[in-house]
Parts: sequence; structure tokens; C-alpha cells
Amino acid sequence: MTSNPELAPLGGSPVGRAIVAGHGDFAHGVVSAVAQITGRGEVFVALSNRGLGADDIERSMRETLAESGARVIFTDLPAGSCTIAARRVQRERPDVLVVTGANLATLLDFVFHADAPPADAAQHAADKGRASVTVIGAPGGR
Repeated sequence: MTSNPELAPLGGSPVGRAIVAGHGDFAHGVVSAVAQITGRGEVFVALSNRGLGADDIERSMRETLAESGARVIFTDLPAGSCTIAARRVQRERPDVLVVTGANLATLLDFVFHADAPPADAAQHAADKGRASVTVIGAPGGR
């Protein structure tokens, strides 16, 4: 397992079905929320890019994919460093799927489709996450 403590997965060794990677505490926070809501946080391995360069992020993703057997990487920002690293990894590993713009609804849906093939679960989760973004209130603050 990687020696960087920022990349340590919640709960110890990486055995998740998917990686969640993002800025700061995003990944650990959202995986913690999944664990609190469902009791199934072990589905994910949380990685942070805090203090890491592009090569370090990419190397950590490769290591975590190899150690965990995960086939899906969820990231926080479409053009962020974690997504860029994930896309580089994906070029070498076309069996890996990248879902960017992940939110709590996305990850919860993925957890609830554990029996589906990873590609189907990832697509369904992305659709659910996209549909969960809503503006509530009157336009213009009226």
C-alpha cells in the first residue's frame, strides 16, 4: 500500500470496489457520509491529492487499483488533478471507468447497485448524481 498517509483508505487496506479521489478531505468526507448512511463505506477507497504532484497522484491511483481490484474511479472535478491522473491511468487500463463530478447521491447509488457490473453501476450512479443537483428557491433571490 502507498506510504502517503493522505492516500490511506478509510478503514485500513484498500479492498473497495471503487476509488473516490479529490481535493482536500472531499473523498474521505463523502466516503464517511456513505458509511454513516449505509454502513457500506468499505465499497470505496478514499484518496486525497493534498500535497501531491501529478505523478504522485497517478502513481497512487495505479497502486490502489492494483491492490484493491477496483474498476471505477470517482473524482470531484472534471478538469482537476485527480481526474487528469485517472484519465492517464485509464489510457493504460481501458477496463477502468472514470466518473467525474461525483457527489454523495452518485456514491450512494453506486453502493445500492453492488450486484450490477461496474460499468452499469457507474452509469446509473452518474445519472442519479446528475439528477440530484437542484436549485431550490425563487430565481434572483425573490
